Amino acid sequence: MKANRDEVLRRLRRIEGQVRGLQRMVEEDRYCIDILTQLAASRAALTQVGMQVLDAHARGCLTAAVQSGQSEPAIDEFLDALERFMK
Repeated sequence: MKANRDEVLRRLRRIEGQVRGLQRMVEEDRYCIDILTQLAASRAALTQVGMQVLDAHARGCLTAAVQSGQSEPAIDEFLDALERFMK
């Protein structure tokens, strides 16, 4: 995760700006379809960040756990996290 930490933080800051923009749109009674379009864009951006974090975990923490002989609990944890992420 540390390797792509700056990229994840940059994306999260951008998403934070999108959410503030959504708040303004609601306050200004903007057209519902425009708000929904921006919500979809924000959700897609969060999904991309989640995928980056899952990738980093699989390549870092999960790989290290498998190499150290702790594969079963690490894989179970990863699958639980993946299931929560996909809901």
